[in-house]
Amino acid sequence: MAAESQTFTPLTLPVLPLDDEVVLPGMVVPLDLTDTEVRAAVEAAQADARSTGASKPQVLLVPRVDGNYAAIGVLGTVEQVGRLSDGDPGALIRGRDRVRIGAGTTGPGAALWVEGTRIEEQIPDPLPGQIAELAKEYKALATDWLKRRGAWQVVDRVQQIEDVSQLADNAGYSPFLTTAQKIELLETADPVARLRLATDQLREHLAEQDVVESIAKDVQEGVDKQQREFLLRRQLDAVRKELRELNGESEGEESDDYRARVEAAELPEKVREAALKEVDKLERASDQSPEGSWIRTWLDTVLELPWNKRTDDAYDIQGAKTVLDAEHAGLEDVKERITEYLAVRKRRADRGLGVVGGRRGGAVLALVGPPGVGKTSLGESVAHAMGREFVRVALGGVRDEAEIRGHRRTYVGALPGRIVRAIKEAGSMNPVVLLDEIDKVGSDFRGDPAAALLEVLDPAQNHTFRDHYLEVELDLSDVVFLATANVLEAIPEALLDRMELVRLDGYTEDEKVVIARDHLLPRQLERAGLEKSEVVLEESALRKLAGEYTREAGVRNLERSIARLLRKVAAQHELGDRELPFTVGAEQLRPLIGRPHHVPESAQDPAERRTAVPGVATGLAVTGAGGDVLYVEASLADPETGASGLTLTGQLGDVMKESAQIALSFLRSHGAETELPVADLKDRGVHIHFPAGAVPKDGPSAGVTMTTALASLLSGRLVRTDVAMTGEVSLTGRVLPIGGVKQKLLAAHRAGITTVVIPKRNEPDLDDVPAEILDKLEVHPVTDVRQVLEIALAPAEVAVPAAA
Repeated sequence: MAAESQTFTPLTLPVLPLDDEVVLPGMVVPLDLTDTEVRAAVEAAQADARSTGASKPQVLLVPRVDGNYAAIGVLGTVEQVGRLSDGDPGALIRGRDRVRIGAGTTGPGAALWVEGTRIEEQIPDPLPGQIAELAKEYKALATDWLKRRGAWQVVDRVQQIEDVSQLADNAGYSPFLTTAQKIELLETADPVARLRLATDQLREHLAEQDVVESIAKDVQEGVDKQQREFLLRRQLDAVRKELRELNGESEGEESDDYRARVEAAELPEKVREAALKEVDKLERASDQSPEGSWIRTWLDTVLELPWNKRTDDAYDIQGAKTVLDAEHAGLEDVKERITEYLAVRKRRADRGLGVVGGRRGGAVLALVGPPGVGKTSLGESVAHAMGREFVRVALGGVRDEAEIRGHRRTYVGALPGRIVRAIKEAGSMNPVVLLDEIDKVGSDFRGDPAAALLEVLDPAQNHTFRDHYLEVELDLSDVVFLATANVLEAIPEALLDRMELVRLDGYTEDEKVVIARDHLLPRQLERAGLEKSEVVLEESALRKLAGEYTREAGVRNLERSIARLLRKVAAQHELGDRELPFTVGAEQLRPLIGRPHHVPESAQDPAERRTAVPGVATGLAVTGAGGDVLYVEASLADPETGASGLTLTGQLGDVMKESAQIALSFLRSHGAETELPVADLKDRGVHIHFPAGAVPKDGPSAGVTMTTALASLLSGRLVRTDVAMTGEVSLTGRVLPIGGVKQKLLAAHRAGITTVVIPKRNEPDLDDVPAEILDKLEVHPVTDVRQVLEIALAPAEVAVPAAA
């Protein structure tokens, strides 16, 4: 760094204040003498020069910011006094040296006089290497900046400056520096530090300029692209116009003429008004406006909806019933409901009551049942029977409310909801819409789709359904909605209240045989590439497949078994091991697809049955897959172990645990009445287990089953193999009603049970059970658990001793 030595020469000078302006040594600036303070300072300097005989008048140029003077000023000489380019009087002043301002003093004229000390600087010659590099860098940056401004004549002058102090003070001419930055340069006495400061300021400015120029370039390119696109579109419009004139078409037939399309479309009055308002907005919007594309998409959606299109219902009631019977076996409840709906619509149409109060005669049905019973395929059959269009809307896993009601048009990629899209897809305002898996709808931070369905499925509201995307009323009152679900409890209560519930509890074995023969077998023969005459399945084989190879409420596994059987036959034929045609009887099933998986308890060896020991009872339960048989096992701990209390295993819910406690309490308090040695229950631990421990279980309907298992354990009497039971038990021994009677009886029949015990108050539910099932079951409605024990427990003379 250069060594600096300073000498101090006392000066007395008039002050020339510069408001928001800074002059550095070496700069030459013109000043307007019309300013009172400037004129007073120049006149005082001239008077002082005349009195002292100085060659040129001297003034002290001091920056003044907000009325405050800087600590350092610049000694300036008045080079010339005359007139400026605009004709006003002015003075040309050259900055000479830095002066440190001292105390005020007196002098001639009206100017402010101060004492000052000249700051003199000394730079070694030659310059050290670092200082020379700094000066070279500043010249390069200054040259770059000057060239950008086109000031080529100044470049050579800057390159010729060798003095470090002069080079740093040359930055005072830079218009991009603020007053504060220039004052900082003025007050930096060290020339090397001043040059470094000027270099940093110039470098920052050039970096900012690069960013500004880059942004300006990008903006200009975008503007040029838009202008080019605008020009090309105008040319394209002109070419299309010429082509239309050449082909003799009028301009009103252009596909983009939305006004003509809206006026020509058969839209409801309110929809037409809303569409024309959007057309007005489109005509006012520019081609570059994003709102234009939103409006066009909205208008396209509105114009594609079938506002006034309806299919004619097939009022051939007998024909509709025939179609339903031909396509689905069983399911009498649903068939009767559709037949009733068609009959009522026919009578309303005959009497001119098609529309009452703005509402039409739609329907909302909820088909609830286990998987595989035909809920989804039934919707298509209903549409076929009614002569309507069919649309399926899958709701499984939907967690966004906008999927039902649509998105607001302001969102990017906004679409109408699934209901509106279903109507659009159907092409009519009265289709059959199947809302599949409505119990699988979830909710999260995006809303609750089930809540959005409340308006859709409410016959009193859906004639004015308003989608968030359309924002116009859509009449859904003529739509037949069929909602399917596996679990009734998963549907919100408010939503379930708006639908008419139809239960599909599963098929009987006879119905499965009919379905397999008339529907499943032909379909699987075609998929296996076999003709009907090449493979024949006897009814005995179908019955054994339905009864022993599969045990389910629906027919999916039955169809898979048939498909597997036909694949085996086809493969053996291709390998040359089987001749066609081939008839499959019950005895051919085992060689082809193996042993059956579900052999009824009654068909097993008596010693291998689950109820072959005391303490095991057979109950009935309802799961998501339909009815099922549930076994309960009870045991007593050895007295020597000291165990006591009740132990429950098998993944039981709280309600089922309470039922076990109630069963145990009842037996303890009514030991004398039941003639059971209940003293063992006080001294020994009781363990109740429900097999299939990996499956969660809950509900009160196993109360009588647990009571019977404990009674069997205490008495040593076996529970009859052919007996199954269901019912809630109270502390007084009353048998209380439960749900799912039809599903439980169907499950008992599938499992080979012949005697079923149910609560007396569930006796009306037997009307829903198919007659052929009731003929094969001996049903005992009971009111007290003592009646259950009399029916379920085998006589004492065939009892075996209870195991410890």
